[in-house]
Amino acid sequence: MKFYKSLVIASLVLLSCSNKQTQKKATAQKPNVILVLTDDQGYGDIGAHGNKVIKTPNIDHFYNESYHLTDFHVGPTCAPTRSALMTGRYANSVGVWHTVGGWSLLREDEKTMANMFVEGGYVTGAFGKWHLGDNYPFKPEHRGFQETVIHGGGGVYQTPDYWGNTYFNDTYFHNGTPQKYKGYCTDVFFNEAIDFIKDNKAQPFFCYISTNAPHGPYNVPLEYYNMYKDLSESVLADTQKRFYGMITNVDDNFGKLRKTLKALNIADNTILIFMTDNGTSAGHYTKNGKETGFNAGMRGTKGSAYEGGHRVPFFIHWKDGNIAEAKDINALTAQIDILPTLAELCGIDLPKDHKPIDGQSIVSMLRNPEQKNDRMLITDSQRVQVPEKWRHSAVMQNKWRLVNGTELYNIEEDNGQKNNIAEQHPERVKAMRDFYDGWWQKVSVDFDKEIYFKIGAEEENPITLTSHDVHAPNGQQPWNQSYIREGMKGSGYWSVDIKEEGHYTISLRRYPIESGLAIGAVVPPITITDVPGMEKGLPEGVNLNYVKASVKIEHQINETINVLGTDTSVEFNVHLKPGKTKLHANFFNDTGEENIAYYVYIEKV
Repeated sequence: MKFYKSLVIASLVLLSCSNKQTQKKATAQKPNVILVLTDDQGYGDIGAHGNKVIKTPNIDHFYNESYHLTDFHVGPTCAPTRSALMTGRYANSVGVWHTVGGWSLLREDEKTMANMFVEGGYVTGAFGKWHLGDNYPFKPEHRGFQETVIHGGGGVYQTPDYWGNTYFNDTYFHNGTPQKYKGYCTDVFFNEAIDFIKDNKAQPFFCYISTNAPHGPYNVPLEYYNMYKDLSESVLADTQKRFYGMITNVDDNFGKLRKTLKALNIADNTILIFMTDNGTSAGHYTKNGKETGFNAGMRGTKGSAYEGGHRVPFFIHWKDGNIAEAKDINALTAQIDILPTLAELCGIDLPKDHKPIDGQSIVSMLRNPEQKNDRMLITDSQRVQVPEKWRHSAVMQNKWRLVNGTELYNIEEDNGQKNNIAEQHPERVKAMRDFYDGWWQKVSVDFDKEIYFKIGAEEENPITLTSHDVHAPNGQQPWNQSYIREGMKGSGYWSVDIKEEGHYTISLRRYPIESGLAIGAVVPPITITDVPGMEKGLPEGVNLNYVKASVKIEHQINETINVLGTDTSVEFNVHLKPGKTKLHANFFNDTGEENIAYYVYIEKV
C-alpha cells in the first residue's frame, strides 16, 4: 500500500513537471505575425485619429488595445514603401523609386521579410497587392512567400493584371496561376488570408495582407457607398464617399480577422499590425478654398514631401508580449524599422546574406515608450527614370522637417507646415543637408544599374512583358487597362537578360492573350450598369488600325512584318544570343504613327 501511494505521488510529480514543461514550451512558441497594409489610406482616414465622419469601429477598437507609432513614416507612394518595408532598406537603394517604368522591380539580390521568416521556421503567405514585380525573380513566390493570392501590377485592372478585372468577381494569381474568385477584392484577399491562417494555426506563420483598397479607381460595393451617399457635398465629394466606403469595408474585414484569431485561440500569441502605405489619395480635398474630408491638419497628400504625404498610422498588438493597451510612442520611426523589429520580437535572425539594414529595431521603444530618439530619417518621391537629388524629399529629425532641401518646419509648432523657418535656423538646415548628402551618396550607387527581365529562363518560359514596365524617357507608360482600351501612346524599351542562346518566338499583342481579342478588335465598354459599384466603368477598346509591327533587340535583330487586324498576335521567330540588352517592340498604324506593344510574350522554343 505504501509502495502504491509512493508510486501515485511520483506519477503526480512527473505529470506536474510534464505539464509545466508543456506550458513552458507553449509559452515559448514563436508568435505568429500578421501585417495588414492598406493602400492609399492616410493618417486622417481613421475614426480614432479624429475623423468624425468615417466609420472604422473595428480599427478604432484595435487602436484602444494597441501601441501606436504616432510619428511613423513611409514613402509618399506605393511600391517604394513596400520595397523598404520588405527589406528594411531605403527604396532608392533597392531599385524601387517609381511605381511603373521598370523601377518598381525589387532587385533580385535583396532579401525580404518573407525570406527572414522562412529561415526562422515560419510558413508565409501574401494576399492582395505586391507591386514589386510580376515576373521571375520578382514575384512574391520567388521572394520568400509560400502561398500567394495577388493581383498584377500596382492595382486591380492595371496593365499586368488579369484582363477585365473590375474589383468584383475577378481573376487573381494563386501561386502564379490565374484563378477566378467570387466577391469583392478586399473580401477575397481577407478570406484567402483567413483560410491560410486556419490551415497553419498549429505552426508559426507570417501572413501579409496587403489590400489594393482604397486605391483608385474607387469601386466599392453599393452597401458601403450607401453608408455615405446622403452626406452633403460640403462634407464629402462623391469620390470621397466611395473612398470612405472602401475603408469601411476594410474595417469590417479587419474585424472578421480578429474574430477568427480569437475563435482559433491564437489571438494572444499573434503580433497583429495595422498600417498604410502612404498619405491619403482621396481623403482630403481643397477646392475653391473649401476643404472636404480630414487630414489631421497636415499639409500634403499622397505623393507629397510634406507630412500628409508620408506620415501614416501604425498600430501593433501582441497580448503575450504585453503590447495590449492604448499607448503612444512619439519617437520618429519608419517602415525600414519593421523588419529588424519583428526579427527581435520573434527571436529570429535577419535574412541570410542580407545587405546592410537602414532601419533599427524599436523593441526598446515598445518596452519603454518614453524613450527618445535623435536620429535622422529621409523619405522622397522620385517617380522618374533617373532619380534627382532633393526631388520631393523630406529630411526628418524629431519634429523638424527639411523639405526639398530648402524649407524648414517645426511640426510641433506648425503642424500644417505653413511657416518656412529655414533662415532662422541655418545651422540646423546645414546639419540636415549634410545628412542628406551622405544618404544620397549611399543610395545612388546603383542608379545606373537597370533591372532585367529574364528571357528563356526555366522558371518562366514563356514570359509576359507589359507596357507597365517599359522604360519610357518621356514618361509615357500605358500602365492601366483604361489606357490600353483608349489606345494611349507609349514608347521606350524593356531591359532584358537573354539567359540562353537559341530559337525564340516573340509575340506582340494589342490585347493580352487571355482576352482572345484580335489586334483590330473594338471592345465594348464596361459600364456601371454592367458592374454596379464601379466608379466610372471602363472605356471602349478602340481599333488602332495597326498595319505593321517591329521588334528590335539591340546588337542582335531588327525586323518588321505586316499586320492584319484580324490577327490576335504578330509573331517573330528569331535566333538570339545570351546577354543583357534592350528590347523595343512596336506597332505602326496606317499613317505611320508608332506605338508601344502593350503586351509582349517571349518563349524559348
